[in-house]
Amino acid sequence: MIATPPVPPLVLVFAASDPSCGAGIQADILTLASLGCHPLAVVTALTVQDTVGVESVHPVDSETVERQARALLEDMPVAAFKVGVLGSVENVVAVAEIVADYPDIPLVLDPVLASGRGDEFANEDLRAAMRELLLPQCTLITPNTVEARRLVEDEAEEEGPEDDLAQVAARLLALGSQYVLLTGAHEQTAQVSNTLYGENGLLRQDDWERLPGSYHGSGCTLASAIAACLAGGSEVEEAVREAQEYTWQTLAHGFRPGMGQFIPDRLFWARGEAEAGEDA
Repeated sequence: MIATPPVPPLVLVFAASDPSCGAGIQADILTLASLGCHPLAVVTALTVQDTVGVESVHPVDSETVERQARALLEDMPVAAFKVGVLGSVENVVAVAEIVADYPDIPLVLDPVLASGRGDEFANEDLRAAMRELLLPQCTLITPNTVEARRLVEDEAEEEGPEDDLAQVAARLLALGSQYVLLTGAHEQTAQVSNTLYGENGLLRQDDWERLPGSYHGSGCTLASAIAACLAGGSEVEEAVREAQEYTWQTLAHGFRPGMGQFIPDRLFWARGEAEAGEDA
């Protein structure tokens, strides 16, 4: 009799569809599968975009978002949530209500506010809804430094831009997330420094070689990789380190299929093995 194979960790993703498969829910699926998880995908919006930029965003209605998620959660045990672009305030409300029913499941939020070109994904109302409804439920949020500053600037309208990243992280933690990982690709530094903060302040700083070029979906890859590691049983600090290593490798092996940004190669390891087999 053939034994039933074990079920891999299941990660439920809420994100928008990107037809280029460079970012969005397609990037999440590739990343989670590459790291040994089985992705469950709830589409929150359809986008018209390519590697150059985003032309338009078309949110899925919140009832359909909720029905997708509830059907999956009633059928299968989820080990982690990952949240990306939600597309509307109504979808933020729906997702917040869903995850509130599962407080013991880790939640990783990638607060995507704009595309790499600067195309807007989240207006002021949507950002406010994220801060008020989702951040208090997050295990970890993964904003780049530009996104982090925008989130706290919205919260303190009369204050100017924050330059001290430790203060930015502290203010995000005060909004309710257990951990904040600030990614430093947008800073003018020789290396990319990613800093993890918790309730007691700085927990770790990881410095990575700054690669040439611009990448489509690097933030999606990192957040999904962290969710995969958490689903596999890693603690937050370990998950953050493992996910950064994986993400850097996807960028180092990235390719440029179109006229815009490079796309991270989430299956770099498989192509490396295939090439090694051809050389043997």
